[in-house]
Amino acid sequence: MTELTFTNDKAASRYELRRGDDLVSVLDYRDNGRTVALTRAFTNPAHRGHGYAAIVTERAVDDIEAAGDRTVLPVCWYVAEWFDQHPERAGVLEGAAAR
Repeated sequence: MTELTFTNDKAASRYELRRGDDLVSVLDYRDNGRTVALTRAFTNPAHRGHGYAAIVTERAVDDIEAAGDRTVLPVCWYVAEWFDQHPERAGVLEGAAAR
């Protein structure tokens, strides 16, 4: 099985998940320097049903959290549901400190 590769394409404002040469899933974002709005998760139809959207979302949240200076605003319904399913990651959400 081919390994997954995760990258942040800053020029395109999107995280990408590839299996070999195939782009399987992307997560678009907008970064204003304080908050990263995760705006759209998309998995190519031929690759759906394998959990790739969850993988790209988790790795994007890991990347944003590791930077330590930004919060996440889940604009995309899928990302919002992902956070609902992973309440342990809510600390990175915009406004989490006020909760």
